[in-house]
Amino acid sequence: MALQISATNPEHPALLLELPWETPLEEWPEEYLVPLPRGISRHVVRYARAGDEVIAVKELAERPALREYELLRDLDRLAIPAVDPLAVVTGRTDRAGAPLEPVLITRHLGGSMPYRSMFETTLRPATMHRLMDALAVLLVRLHLAGFAWGDCSLSNTLFRRDAGAYAAYLVDAETGELHPRLSDGQRDYDLDLARVNISGELLDLEASGALHPSVDPIEFGTEICARYDGLWRELTRTSVYPAGKYHYIERRIRRLNDLGFDVAEMQIEHSSNGDTVTFVPKVVDAGHHQRQLLRLTGLDTEENQARRLLTDLESWMATQDDYAPGDPLSARPEVLAHRWVREVFRPTVREVPRELRGAMDPAEIYHELLEHRWYLSERAQHDIGLDTAVEDYVRNVLPRARTTLEPTAPG
Repeated sequence: MALQISATNPEHPALLLELPWETPLEEWPEEYLVPLPRGISRHVVRYARAGDEVIAVKELAERPALREYELLRDLDRLAIPAVDPLAVVTGRTDRAGAPLEPVLITRHLGGSMPYRSMFETTLRPATMHRLMDALAVLLVRLHLAGFAWGDCSLSNTLFRRDAGAYAAYLVDAETGELHPRLSDGQRDYDLDLARVNISGELLDLEASGALHPSVDPIEFGTEICARYDGLWRELTRTSVYPAGKYHYIERRIRRLNDLGFDVAEMQIEHSSNGDTVTFVPKVVDAGHHQRQLLRLTGLDTEENQARRLLTDLESWMATQDDYAPGDPLSARPEVLAHRWVREVFRPTVREVPRELRGAMDPAEIYHELLEHRWYLSERAQHDIGLDTAVEDYVRNVLPRARTTLEPTAPG
């Protein structure tokens, strides 16, 4: 059987032909290889260079190779964080004509490392929790798409930091199954496999002395299940809000924040009986919101202020007729953000008299106004609007706060 290369891109076969397919992967010369960290695998895996690209090459039988190749293509179409499939090479033989196993080729995810390699660096517990949160997000996204992984582990997951965000990527789909929808039993089974695999690998790292001494492998494996469960419940609840109840959206975001997740994207779909809201979460690094708000609006704030202002900006953008995420004709977020500063942020801050502001900067004033609107809306059980919140804040809150802060005159 002649050598065959099935590829997603017509340019790849020519590049891949330069590699030594007549040699077992385990024996490839160093000149073709790229020294990158790898997780534990039941198959021989090597990183190699093909033209300007770094690729991962995995030897396995033809049927599972073709199956995994198609599954990875499906995940790419579903926009699930996973490695990109490039090709399957079949019909390999050595120089004597003896058959060699086919290989699956994927693109190396730049700037990524296997989760197991990250844990081998004796990470601090706080960083480990962020990594596990990112893995919980990945599992939830896979399950929402109907994909049962079947072999989630620290070795099968890649970690990458991207503009302050922590992201986990699937790297091995060999045992996966794609369904229209997963049952609760399928999700529970997949999650339990992840718990056992993760705890097992952490125990292995503990035995080698690579794990932080404060981390309990069994508790950590159980914790990811709890994080997953909380996130799944909050994300899969269908929220239909009647007119005038938009503060419920903020309540939903606050619950996600309390779970330790931030809302990367918010979509509001208008229907005849209300507004259905869906969220896409992500795990972010310290200072992420500051950087994002500064990039979008030019406002330089503290982290908590930035988070609060970004939430308001996202909510406002979702109501604009010329904003449609994914539509190339939609107004760019940067354009809308500056419109928000000009039409919402600055006029609102100006409503607060300068003599009552004290030492508060504009970002803190706006943050206080949003918190006051939230409080009044919760009390009234309907959205009272920003104008009403500003009026009440100026009349009832600021004078009292000013009196509290003023020093008592000496008697």
